[in-house]
Amino acid sequence: MPIQIAGPGGALEVQAALDEAVSQAMPEAEVEVTAAGPGHFELRVTSTAFAGKTRVRQQQLVYGAIAHLMSGPNAPVHAIDRLECIIPKSASKAESR
Repeated sequence: MPIQIAGPGGALEVQAALDEAVSQAMPEAEVEVTAAGPGHFELRVTSTAFAGKTRVRQQQLVYGAIAHLMSGPNAPVHAIDRLECIIPKSASKAESR
């Protein structure tokens, strides 16, 4: 299913596709997607899946989920300008026990 950025609602469609892709890969995640410019987005993902993982591995989980939206000559996502990977307080407390 190709996703087009141009036209009314284009960025909103891509935001929804990013949200859906991350949510499918990490069903318990809370995902916030913001358009930062044509093809540029910011993501804030809160997930227990990040617990015990390095920052790089956390980001790899997210990028792996959205890779199909960043691939190819007409990819709807050109760049993720900001990616925040957050571990919920409840998961970080459980990990420290």
